Amino acid sequence: MTVATPPVAGRGRRRWSRRDVLLAGAGVMGVAGLAGSGTAAYAVGVEPFDLTVTKYRLSPPGWPAGRKLTIAVVADLHAGGPNMGVAQIRSVVDQTNALGADVIAVLGDYFATHRFITEPVPHPVWAAELARLAAPLGVFAILGNHDWWHDVDGVRAALAAERIRLLENDAVLIGSGRERVWIAGIADQIAIRLGPRRYRGMDDLPGTLAKVTTPDPVVLLVHEPDIFPKVPDRVALTLAGHTHGGQIRIPLLWEHFVPSIYGARYAYGHIVETNRHMIVSGGLGTSWVPARLGVPPEVVLVELSS
Repeated sequence: MTVATPPVAGRGRRRWSRRDVLLAGAGVMGVAGLAGSGTAAYAVGVEPFDLTVTKYRLSPPGWPAGRKLTIAVVADLHAGGPNMGVAQIRSVVDQTNALGADVIAVLGDYFATHRFITEPVPHPVWAAELARLAAPLGVFAILGNHDWWHDVDGVRAALAAERIRLLENDAVLIGSGRERVWIAGIADQIAIRLGPRRYRGMDDLPGTLAKVTTPDPVVLLVHEPDIFPKVPDRVALTLAGHTHGGQIRIPLLWEHFVPSIYGARYAYGHIVETNRHMIVSGGLGTSWVPARLGVPPEVVLVELSS
């Protein structure tokens, strides 16, 4: 059962290019302007700061009887003002820690790359804030497409300097005794840009799952949700980010802002296909334009039990 309600899913839309999204962003703000200047002001100056906690309670197939696990998810930080300055990052970390989760998953895209940055947040600064995240079974991170496209070495170095465990096609067994769980994380699926809407991924899902050597349940961390059709039943839960839930949700237009080859199918929320479970976070920061409308920034808390 989920506490949040995902949007209606769609299918088969193409991935948008940067130019597409920028042009569409201008169009959306124009539509918002037609709806009233207050709507545009809200999308830029209010909703991006309206941090929420979205809670899900799941019982995945095969989850061991009596075993409980809580996971807090921090996705798509995109550090940098106007909407994700140091004070806002600090608030995200404080609210995440206050949830008291067993595990914290950080799902990539650590710094802002849009053209409207008003407060640069250097890698050592956002990394030092994320280093305050604390959970008894560990904090685990993966990389996102923006990290790869703009400064993957710098992001890796910042995480390493703060001893934040980065999973790139790797898996680690956490817990003890009958409470053990695998946390697996894959590298980015569109890491290398080859041309317009052409990418090469660095992900290795089979190689990652080959490192799972016991029958304990697996939680898989991915940045883009598009890999979900390839995820086997062996994985109890997939956690994803990247889409921002569309970021700007205006009726008839919002699903065009979902950066996925599947359109709105994996845009947001709790998705179940052939008895496999995935949760896609709406994320925290903004991409391409510093605005959110109908998709407030969120920290996700997942409670797994039988």
